[in-house]
Amino acid sequence: MEETPVPPYPLTAVVGMDDLVLSLLLSSVAPDIGGVLVRGEKGTAKSTAVRALANLLPSVDVISGCRFGCDPHSPDQDCPDQPHGHEHHARPARLVELPVGATEDRLLGSLDLDRALSAGVRAYEPGLLAAAHRGILYVDEVNLLHDHLVDVLLDAAAMGRVHIERESISITHASRFVLVGTMNPEEGELRPQLLDRFGLTVEVRASRDPDTRAEVVRRRLAFDADPERFVKDWQEAERELAARITSARAHLPAVELPDGVLRQIAAVCAAFDVDGMRADLVVARTARAHAAWSGRTRVTSDDVRVAAMFALPHRRRRDPFDAPGMDENLLDEALRDNLPDDPEPPEIDPDGGPAGGPEGGPDGGPGGQSPTDGQDNPEGTADTAGSGAAPPDSGPEAAAEGQAPAGPSSQEQSRPGRKPQDDQDDQDPNTETPRAPAPAQDPVSATAPFKVRSFKLPGLGKGAAGRRSRALTTSGRTVATRPLDAGSASRQDGSGRVHLPATLTAAAARQHARGREPGGPVLLRRDDIRLGVREGREGNLILFCVDASGSMAAKKRMAAVKGAVLSLLLDAYQRRDRVGLITFRGADAELALPPTGAVEAARMRLDRLPTGGRTPLSAGLRRAWAVIGNERLRDPHRRPLLVLVTDGRHTSGEDPARIAVEFARQGVRSVVVDCERGPVKLGLAGKLAAGLGGELVTLDDLRAESLAGMVRSQVSDRTERRIA
Repeated sequence: MEETPVPPYPLTAVVGMDDLVLSLLLSSVAPDIGGVLVRGEKGTAKSTAVRALANLLPSVDVISGCRFGCDPHSPDQDCPDQPHGHEHHARPARLVELPVGATEDRLLGSLDLDRALSAGVRAYEPGLLAAAHRGILYVDEVNLLHDHLVDVLLDAAAMGRVHIERESISITHASRFVLVGTMNPEEGELRPQLLDRFGLTVEVRASRDPDTRAEVVRRRLAFDADPERFVKDWQEAERELAARITSARAHLPAVELPDGVLRQIAAVCAAFDVDGMRADLVVARTARAHAAWSGRTRVTSDDVRVAAMFALPHRRRRDPFDAPGMDENLLDEALRDNLPDDPEPPEIDPDGGPAGGPEGGPDGGPGGQSPTDGQDNPEGTADTAGSGAAPPDSGPEAAAEGQAPAGPSSQEQSRPGRKPQDDQDDQDPNTETPRAPAPAQDPVSATAPFKVRSFKLPGLGKGAAGRRSRALTTSGRTVATRPLDAGSASRQDGSGRVHLPATLTAAAARQHARGREPGGPVLLRRDDIRLGVREGREGNLILFCVDASGSMAAKKRMAAVKGAVLSLLLDAYQRRDRVGLITFRGADAELALPPTGAVEAARMRLDRLPTGGRTPLSAGLRRAWAVIGNERLRDPHRRPLLVLVTDGRHTSGEDPARIAVEFARQGVRSVVVDCERGPVKLGLAGKLAAGLGGELVTLDDLRAESLAGMVRSQVSDRTERRIA
């Protein structure tokens, strides 16, 4: 007996996530906004709200028998299922989920091998992008999506079409969808190219109000106890919200965007220094959608404010270390300084409230009231969505308030009475006289990041797709083919989908012996099948081991060291690596950040890094060895790269040379960043790099421009010698 599927949680029953609900509704009213990116901590109803949205969308009219969902009133002239018939029917709007581990074939579609090999027909099997046409494409954990899938999504979202050229098939079809993604920033940031494709972004976090949290738990327990009864209780509220979406869609073409308001939008976008013109377009479309949602026929400054709060925060970020969010004071100032010449007063409905007020939807009804007791939602949206004002304690700007503060200011670092930690501990490594532990100095701010040299691991790896070292992956260019055998399915050796030309070539010479009749289907055997071996790039584990002892602070080097590590972190983010941070000072080493994809978290740990005390270099290496060992058990295919940032001195613990030999023996790739400066250098970091079997670079050598300068210098010298 099959179990009855559990119905989705009603959107109108979601408590305290007003910005999230409003952004989803606005994207439903105007799909050309470009979708929504939902950023937030785990357990904040991100996926619940997105999945609940599908039940509220109006049905779409499609041509019967068309696998690509063509509109009978405006069919796609290049649809692969042409010619179309005259019959059509209505179907519910689709919510198509893209799994993080999906293949490119699953997303784009692929050749129907069964029909191709049995009937000799080139048949195309549509993928998820075809299924999502005129609906919603939902990507949970979108920041963990493989780069090659991100590239496909970028093309489809930009062009509204999908082009497939593979295995002698050339297909193009329409694919216009609302892209909705959810992500937890702790697990890593999103590539800027895909981030900009999302029209709106919203930051969500759990409410700290006990009444709101209690209401969330109360409703969820009621849903889990009897889902059908719970959904039935909210059915009327859901019906009203669905009707309001349909009404707002029909009302949208009549909404006027005055030229004065349009100039205000342009001025606000310019004031926030956003890149390109996409922000202006998204703010204009969102403002019109909000006006239609509120029942107005004319866009006002309140609509522009709501639109800017959703459309601009993620477009202001210049790198992954910039905190998301909006300065509301700056936004209000930009709006006031660029008021339209003839501002329209808000329209009033006959009942005395704003048009499109609390009747239905998150403006006060379904999302904020219980259908049984009529009590107000503790954080209802009656005073936010309909009025055009953002909630005071939620939304994109709220996340910025939770960011850890940066390092102290220069005044704090140079306040009277402070003296730099001297270097006496490092000058007498053999003394046995017990000393009081040196006090830790306040953290210093890092210097500005710069573009760094590219460090790659030698050979071919088998790790997760990334952008650093060469690897055999399931994506990338085909470099060879291999026979299908019993063990290939369990090995990550770069063998991907079936390579049809190589398979048919292997089978061609055996067709006569197998008795194939002229014009008949190709006769295949298992030993004919060939898999494509693909070479691409992998992401690595970049483990930073940073010396934070007194010698680093005494010579005022920590600011430069932090700047160098910050630059390497930015490079790791761009190459899709996992990063970890170990610091050593005093008597021990600390794992400041376990390996993660969230380089922003590493930046925060780096900002708060104190310095001072002795130099337990061996303890740092021991901790790095343990972390690498644990990560190998967790992900044996992700190769590590140890980045040791030190001047090479050690004044506490065993001789680090004996530990370094183990790294070299196990083949752990390492880079030693020599922080020693001054006219007299001991060269201890160079000896350590030799023991590790790694590469030695100075802080200055890390810069990519210094490497380019060296190459140009060598080329110039050779040219001059040839001329001479």
